[in-house]
Amino acid sequence: MTTFGCQMNVHDSERMQGMLESLGYERAANREEADLILFNTCSIRESADSRFVAHLGEAKRLKSEDPERLVGVGGCWAQSVKDEVFQRFPFVDVAFGPGQIHKLAEFLNSDSLTAQGYFEFEDFSGHLPAQREREFQGWLQISQGCNCRCAYCIVPSTRGREVSRDPAELVAEAEALAADGVREVTLLGQNVNSYGRDLPAQARTSFSELLARIDAIEGIDRIRYTSPHPKDMKEDVIRAHAELLALCEHIHLPLQSGSSQVLKRMRRTYDRGRYMDRVALIREHVPDCAITTDIIVGFPGESEADFEQTMEVVDEVGYDGAFTFVFSPRRETEAAEMDGAVPHPVKRERMERLVELVQRRMTQRAQRFVGREMEILVEGPSRTDPARLRGKTRHNKTVNFEGTGTAGEMVQVEILGATSTTLSGAERLLSRAS
Repeated sequence: MTTFGCQMNVHDSERMQGMLESLGYERAANREEADLILFNTCSIRESADSRFVAHLGEAKRLKSEDPERLVGVGGCWAQSVKDEVFQRFPFVDVAFGPGQIHKLAEFLNSDSLTAQGYFEFEDFSGHLPAQREREFQGWLQISQGCNCRCAYCIVPSTRGREVSRDPAELVAEAEALAADGVREVTLLGQNVNSYGRDLPAQARTSFSELLARIDAIEGIDRIRYTSPHPKDMKEDVIRAHAELLALCEHIHLPLQSGSSQVLKRMRRTYDRGRYMDRVALIREHVPDCAITTDIIVGFPGESEADFEQTMEVVDEVGYDGAFTFVFSPRRETEAAEMDGAVPHPVKRERMERLVELVQRRMTQRAQRFVGREMEILVEGPSRTDPARLRGKTRHNKTVNFEGTGTAGEMVQVEILGATSTTLSGAERLLSRAS
């Protein structure tokens, strides 16, 4: 199994693995040993497409060596090219969209010898069994699809219209996760804070009410969510970060551009002023909250003045983290047909300036943690130094530290240093919280 893209895809892959294990499959150490090669794909950026196609080339070679080997392609890319996937890649045996993951089991249990494609939305992957990457962390899919029509985004055509899951079902799933040892749960949706608006009146629950119900579950120590939309970031959700004990002090608030003119062309349905009002509310109710964001550089029609407005917002907000992207057109989106393409050298130069500012402000923001004792959820050994441990703060900052904690344990760590992306420290052994 190879996964590309966002946290929703990681969640979907865990569900695929759980389903396959229930069918008797075991995880192979590498592709050469596998009877079934699966790809869970992303179609948000051109780079993801290119990397995936390169991996498909290896799968083609392995299938030519063993024709009984099965190759499956799922996810958003498969959905976006559903009419041509088997023509372009005739060695693929099964293809399916995000709403048809359960059909993979149907295909594997059938006697069919012909390639099959499944692309209608039928069910949430959250209804399938999961094989979690970490026993103490779990995903909770609260909705699927998106009703927004951002000019650059292909998600509405790959994951469909927004559909919310029943809140009672979600609470029951969260309770089961807690009983199974999950301490940190991340709520997933394309636009989590519009959750519940499509539910029948008798079940209608707002996102803040759902957060409160999950916060009340014994054993859930941390709640995170991704991704919200600034247009739907209401005061009740922001207040929840101050009032609910498990809800972490971190909000991902995608900006995309600091120019109201560019935001309008993007069809983002908020302007710079409304976005900054959301930031002000967060700072008012949760002063220590970490705010992270997404920014697109070089959207069609972006002038130097537009870009400078983005730089002004970045400097004023002081993000704790940012995912920055050079605009690339995606098929079947409005932006792909827009005039005013920004030359690639200009986009690259603007990106360099943006990254420098983002990193500088991230470094400055990270200094507020130095000298503080912070609760860390241990995730395992440090990737850069196996003799040290790695974990995350409630602010979603990675910490590498000296200590004796084990994966899944909460420990108190004194923060001794900070860079733009990571903190470093030492465990306070006398004040461990387990």
